[in-house]
Parts: sequence; C-alpha cells; structure tokens
Amino acid sequence: MSVDQRWVRVGKARFGKGVFARFDIPSGTVVGTADGKIISDPNYASAYCIELNDTLSLEPRTPFRYLNHCCTPNCRLVIVEPPLDSDSPIPEVQIETIASIPQNGELTIDYQWSADDAIKCLCNSQQCRGWVVAADELPKLLGSRKLTGTNLS
Repeated sequence: MSVDQRWVRVGKARFGKGVFARFDIPSGTVVGTADGKIISDPNYASAYCIELNDTLSLEPRTPFRYLNHCCTPNCRLVIVEPPLDSDSPIPEVQIETIASIPQNGELTIDYQWSADDAIKCLCNSQQCRGWVVAADELPKLLGSRKLTGTNLS
C-alpha cells in the first residue's frame, strides 16, 4: 500500500470528490507526494494542475487530484526542488498538514489563484474571502470586479 493510500481516501465531497483522512492526522505530517503527468508548457492550465515552476505543471493522479480549496486550509503543497546532482529537473510536490485533521475530515488546500482566474468561493470557512483567489490578489480582484452578495468582510 502506498503512503498516500495509508493516510487518505477519495470520497464524496460537498461538490464532487474530495480527499479524506482515514484516521486522525497530526499537524506537520507529510501525507504523501502528488504524482502524475508532467506538462512542459508555460501556458498550460486545467482544473487540477499544480504549477511546479515557470514552465512545468503537474496534472496529479488520484488521490491528490481531488484536493479541494478552502480559504482556511488544513494542508499545504510543498514544492521540493530536486538536488543539484539529480538526473531529473522535476520538483516533487508533497502534501503536508498545517492543522490536525480528524478521522474522516476533508483535506483542503488554498488554491491561491490569480485575480484573473478567480471564481466565487463556496468553502463556507469563517474567513472565506468570497473568491477562490490568493489573499494578496484579493485587492486586485476587488478593484476589477463589481461584487455583489459575497462573503467578504
């Protein structure tokens, strides 16, 4: 059994699929490494891709393909650059908990999208920004869109 499947499972989430803890996971735990197809195209984008650097993206496989967004996430992506003497120039993407997650709790990350790519957020977090957008991009977004009926405070 891979590390990923020991810690997590894919299940039905509020919207589609999500990644859930098989048992209590303490904060600071690396629950796995996202693997998948590497795309070498600086303009590549999809609903699931993870930007590795200026030219490379990762189209992750299950289970981490289904990490959902939350404005107050309990996990983060850690991009680990390969050693200088490595034969591969491809960074590794680790998923690390930044809060304790109870058994059956959903693992979430902050997508941190640009203002240009932002969509309405439905995470229901008490600190929801109202938009799936990086916190530092929010002022840019607020200045460029007419916002009505959002959770912004």
